[in-house]
Amino acid sequence: MIGRLLVLVLVFATGCASVSTFFSGNDDPLYSTEGEENLKKGNEALESKNYLEASKYFEFTRTKFPYLEVSKEAELKLADCSFEQEKYVEARDRYHNFVRLHPTHPKVDYAAFRAAQTHFRDIPSDFFLLPPAIEKDQVELKGALIALNEFVRLYPRSEHQEAAKKIIADVRRRLARHELYVAEFYRKREKWPAVVNRLTVVQKNFTGIGFDADVAFGLHDAHLALKQPDKARTALALFVEQFPSDEQAGKAKSLLARLPAPEAPAPAPEAPATP
Repeated sequence: MIGRLLVLVLVFATGCASVSTFFSGNDDPLYSTEGEENLKKGNEALESKNYLEASKYFEFTRTKFPYLEVSKEAELKLADCSFEQEKYVEARDRYHNFVRLHPTHPKVDYAAFRAAQTHFRDIPSDFFLLPPAIEKDQVELKGALIALNEFVRLYPRSEHQEAAKKIIADVRRRLARHELYVAEFYRKREKWPAVVNRLTVVQKNFTGIGFDADVAFGLHDAHLALKQPDKARTALALFVEQFPSDEQAGKAKSLLARLPAPEAPAPAPEAPATP
């Protein structure tokens, strides 16, 4: 009698549970018939770094409730799952799709910012068994700079503006250091035209972030090696003009004083006298 009662209790409990949840099999979690509840469970799994379970809840929410707001939120959370697992290309695609499909969504700026961030997160590491990041290809850094600048332009009122600008400043310093590294590589080999090319990139694109004195002195040395004293003078004079308060401005002025005076332009030929 007691055994039968227990069976009836279990059957009744299972029947009640099926009203709000059902089991999909294949080791999937118990899903709810309510979209908000699935989203909540997915968020809890994401916070616990249980990315597989979180992805299942979000994918279920996205597909089973396509006309509800929770479906859009689940799309964004799936991108977050990829991002947190360092699957940056996959995350970027998901964020870009969200921006494309939901351009008026309140969190579209968040999706655009995270998409831009994937480039920065995917830059080469300084793992001790590998060459330093400064020596590696900078394609992801360049992609990050383009994407983040575009984000700042398109979403001027976003709460993520400050964070984006901080990353942009970091990216610009990294790119400038890479150009200086390559310029030094060529300087050691006395490849002076290549030195000038690299330093000119920094001078044009990365001024005002702390490398201006290095660029000016490097251009001065390279132009002198190329027997171009006028261009060496121009590089130093531009630095002094732009950064007169820099602690290296005095050194630049001293070097300027040692350079030969600029050559006077050749006089124009006199016009032949008319008869």
